[in-house]
Amino acid sequence: MRWPGATARVLLGLLAGAVVGLALAHWNPAAAERAVAIAQPIGRLWLSGLQMTVVPLVLALVILGVATASDAAASGRVARRAMIVFIALLSLFAAYAATVAPLVLSAMPHSPELTATLRGTLPSAGEAAAPGIAAWVGGIIPSNAIMAAAQGAMLPVVVFALFFGFALTRVQAERRAQVIGLCHGIADTMIVIVRWMLLAAPIGVFALVLAVCAQAGIGVIGALAGYIVLQCGMYLGATLICYALVALLAGGSPLAFAKAILPAQVVAASTQSSLASLPAMLESARFRLGHPRAVAALVLPMAVTLFRITSPIQYIVAACFVAWAYGIELGAVTLAAGAALAVVISLGSIGLPGQVSFMATVMPVTQSMGLPIEPLGLLLAVDTIPDVFATTGNVTGDLTATSIVARHSPDAQDSDEDAPGIAAD
Repeated sequence: MRWPGATARVLLGLLAGAVVGLALAHWNPAAAERAVAIAQPIGRLWLSGLQMTVVPLVLALVILGVATASDAAASGRVARRAMIVFIALLSLFAAYAATVAPLVLSAMPHSPELTATLRGTLPSAGEAAAPGIAAWVGGIIPSNAIMAAAQGAMLPVVVFALFFGFALTRVQAERRAQVIGLCHGIADTMIVIVRWMLLAAPIGVFALVLAVCAQAGIGVIGALAGYIVLQCGMYLGATLICYALVALLAGGSPLAFAKAILPAQVVAASTQSSLASLPAMLESARFRLGHPRAVAALVLPMAVTLFRITSPIQYIVAACFVAWAYGIELGAVTLAAGAALAVVISLGSIGLPGQVSFMATVMPVTQSMGLPIEPLGLLLAVDTIPDVFATTGNVTGDLTATSIVARHSPDAQDSDEDAPGIAAD
């Protein structure tokens, strides 16, 4: 007999928790109250186990991300252009998510009962309070990095990690290698702990969903369905934006671009892996889009390693959904801070496995925006469903970035005659 995979087990835990919670609430409210009292500490214990890895993992990942990006940018003009394009596009899509997601959520019907239940069932330390510009700017650079880490202030921690990473590039190569090796060791160790915690994910998710469904009823299921639809819609929107960027920044025809990359998108949708889609992306870039070999062979592997346009979208949409579920208003400064942090974290987290990546990246962004992290356990259970749209968007973004770099790299042109290119309409 073959046991179901990790994702299937988490989804089974979600389904079982919802069924048990709804059944108890409907047929035996007294038993539902006792079940909630038992399930709440179990779910909280599981979330705390995940949360304890966030600060050291993010610190190590950001330092490693800076080191990797610096090494890539130092390898030549095409690589430097690629890094600039990657960061610019990640910033664009982070701004897109921070603008569109709150607007869409504000149009969704809100359930006061769901908010009241979340506040009672998944209590948090506090609520988001939008700081003033002066307070926000003053808090970006930590006066005490250790204290910021202890308080879970993720934005100052990430800023310290950025300073540390860039300063590390100026250190003697032998000593730099020792520090990078230490960071790799810390990141790998934290990932092992997260995987241990994820082994208990079906139990943790079961406990969290049972507690919420026993009090909020069917409303929580509808809210999670809305989250899935929102994520899928945001990923599709990002894919469409890529076609417009090809026209604006790469001087190509969006229709020709769409036809050229369709085989790579099919592979991405079927495998749900950007790495597995790399051969198809290289084929599309070289022989369908007509990009120079020097550009395609360098930029696409870099993109798979460092660049996913849907990563900041995922982080910000999840945080905005938590704010909507709790009835918390997010100010422009809070959204801007979350978007900036999402860009930085996305550069350092590309190689992480799916469920590990969710908790290691969404949690610090949500936490930095002053939002409760308790609902993230519920979102983890359903976040794998939009994966097909996310991977398709990432592959489209990789090829969009390659097209932009190719357009602005006349020094890399080769003499291939068999590639049609993406001529403008």
